[in-house]
Amino acid sequence: MKTFLIAENDADQRLDKFLQKSVPLLPKNLLYKSIRKKRIKVNGKRAELNYRLQKGDKLDLYLNDEFFTVEQDQVFLSVPDQVAVVYEDEQLLLVNKPQGLVVHEDNDNTPDTLINRVKHYLYEKGEFSPENELSFSPALVNRIDRNTCGIVLVAKTAAALRVLNDKIKRREITKQYLCLLTGIPNPESATVTHYMKKDTDRNLVTVLEYPDPDTKTMITEYRVLESKNGLSLAEITLHTGRTHQIRAHMAYLGTPLLGDGKYGRNEINRKYGYKHQALCAYRVRFDFQTDAGVLEYLRGKSFQIEDIWFVNEFHRGMER
Repeated sequence: MKTFLIAENDADQRLDKFLQKSVPLLPKNLLYKSIRKKRIKVNGKRAELNYRLQKGDKLDLYLNDEFFTVEQDQVFLSVPDQVAVVYEDEQLLLVNKPQGLVVHEDNDNTPDTLINRVKHYLYEKGEFSPENELSFSPALVNRIDRNTCGIVLVAKTAAALRVLNDKIKRREITKQYLCLLTGIPNPESATVTHYMKKDTDRNLVTVLEYPDPDTKTMITEYRVLESKNGLSLAEITLHTGRTHQIRAHMAYLGTPLLGDGKYGRNEINRKYGYKHQALCAYRVRFDFQTDAGVLEYLRGKSFQIEDIWFVNEFHRGMER
C-alpha cells in the first residue's frame, strides 16, 4: 500500500493523469482496473478516473510494492547550476539561454540541457526537490533552437504552467527577436504571410507562396532598426511559431540571417566569421486579454535582454 497527500503542485488535475505521472510503472489497464475494484481510493472513498484532485486529498493505493520502486532522476545534479536570470518570482523564471545549449535532451542524450541547469539552480535555492514532488517538476514553456540565444520561460509551479500554456495557445504572450540580416529587406517593415513545409529527415523548412494540404501558415512581422555595411539589425515579432520560422522566412525574402549555415549565405558568413545565426529571443511581453489566474500580476509587463553579443558587434562597425 502507498499513500499520497496531494500538495498544491499536484492539485487541479485528473486522477488518472496524476497516477500516470506519479506511478509510471503501473500499466494503464491495471490502473483502470484498480480504480474499478476500489484499490485506489480518494479520501477513503471510491474514486472516478476524471475526478479532479484537490489540495489536501489523501490517495490510498492498494497496489504491490513493485510499482513504486522507480528511483528519482538526479541527473540534473551533474550539470552546472548557473543560469542567466532575466526575471524571477515565486511562480515564474525567465532565463537567457546561451547559444550552443539545447533546451531538452537531444539525439546525443547530453545531460547538460537548459532544463537540467534550471532544476539544479532551483534545487540549490531549495525551491525544487524531486523527492517532495509527486507529479510536477519545473517545466520550460517555450523552446528556441540550440544556436539561438535568448529568453525561455520556466514555470516553477503547476498553476503557473497551466496559465502559461493557455496564454501561449491564445497568443496572449508576445515573443520578439533581434537578428542581423544580410542585406536590406524591401520594404523595411512588413507583416508577411507564407506557407511552410518541413522535411523531417533533413530538418529543413521550405517556404511556399501558396498553401497546399501539407503546408502550415507562417506569419512573421519584421522591422529594420538600423542598416550599415550591407547588414540590417531587425526586430522580429512572431505571429505563428513554426520550425525555423525566422531563419527560413527571412531567407525566402532574400535577406537571410548572418551566420545561418542552413538557410544563409556562406560566403558572407565566412567574411564576418559567423558560424551560428545572429538571432536572439530578446523580449517577452505578457499581453493578457483574459483572466491569468496566479499570473494576473504580469498583465501588460514586458522583460528584455539588454546586452546581446551580435548587436554590440554591429554597433562597433563589423568591418571585415
